[in-house]
Amino acid sequence: MDYDLQAWLNLALRWLHVVAGVCWIGASFYFVWLDNNLRPPVPPREGVKGELWAVHGGGFYQSQKFLTAPPQMPEHLHWFKWEAYTTWISGFLLLCVLYYWGAPVYLIDPTKVPFTTLGAIGTGLAFIVGGWAVYELLCKLLIQRPRLFSVVWYLVLVGAAWALTRLFSDRGAFIHVGAIIGTVMAANVLVVIIPNQRKSVDLLLAGKPVDPKLGATGKVRSVHNNYMTLPVIFIMISNHYPVVTGHPLNWLLLAMLGAAGVSIRHYFMLKHFGRDRHDFLFYGFMLAFVASIIATEVHPAVKLGPVPPYSKVQAVIDTHCVSCHSPRPTHRGFTAPPNGAAFDTPEHIKKYAPRIYDMAVASHTMPLGNETGITDAERAELGAWIKDGAKTE
Repeated sequence: MDYDLQAWLNLALRWLHVVAGVCWIGASFYFVWLDNNLRPPVPPREGVKGELWAVHGGGFYQSQKFLTAPPQMPEHLHWFKWEAYTTWISGFLLLCVLYYWGAPVYLIDPTKVPFTTLGAIGTGLAFIVGGWAVYELLCKLLIQRPRLFSVVWYLVLVGAAWALTRLFSDRGAFIHVGAIIGTVMAANVLVVIIPNQRKSVDLLLAGKPVDPKLGATGKVRSVHNNYMTLPVIFIMISNHYPVVTGHPLNWLLLAMLGAAGVSIRHYFMLKHFGRDRHDFLFYGFMLAFVASIIATEVHPAVKLGPVPPYSKVQAVIDTHCVSCHSPRPTHRGFTAPPNGAAFDTPEHIKKYAPRIYDMAVASHTMPLGNETGITDAERAELGAWIKDGAKTE
């Protein structure tokens, strides 16, 4: 039995990562919305900062938020933490299974830096840990200046994206930017939010006054997480869009789309307070639109020449594509053609010609890590045939 352990681990961890992420993000969005929609209690009650009445699923709910803590600790208290922890753990294991286990294919691009496997893994981990360390330093230095903090942290992430896209494969670079953000978000829960909540509970049980700074500090980190959510979700799905990841200015596209996500999220944050600042929606959509215009540019290294005969195109595809894209792939780690796209017949090649162009000609995303050594001349032949020859043969 030829059991593909890596493929099944990839599937299981990806599924778990998505489910856990939905739970974490959903809870985060709900509590930010709840906190921003609290109203003074009627009649006023001592120690209660605000309350909210809601209806859902046929039932009525009343939520209250205390200024510091309730007069006494309830018997059952739910801690929102495992959603965050499970998302990070599953994401990191997925990073290890796909990009570190398969580093020669998925992470290392020898045309950029000819890393060894251990060198690539060490560099990736250094960026993840270093990104979190820089974030913590900025929090200590600029926590009282939130706008300046936001700008500096954004520029740090853009700088990391620029550097990573020059070190790793395109998809490997993107996923490491996402890993930096995801690690910061999970660490906010593990290192700040939950410990501060535990300190508040301990003080309450000891009959001592609860320091309001504990909750305020935790809320700041929670707001940071809230704004980073949309960019990190985009990175999670970005490997499906080589028009972005494979573009020569992919770091700039990521920066623009990330800023678009933050702007759109800010619109909804303000809307919680009844402020309809539609200009932030406009800024977000315009950033995404300009990014889409930039992304339509053909890779500058490819200059399409005369249309080659189909025999030459078939030879290029046989050499560089069919080890993965065939009904029975011979490439390690593939038991079926990716996305069901097989290039084993002329009919299939014509059917998938636009996809081949996007991934092998315009974006240089395929072959993965260019492990087969496809040349720019071969890419140009593919592109010329797809643009003109495929329509006439």
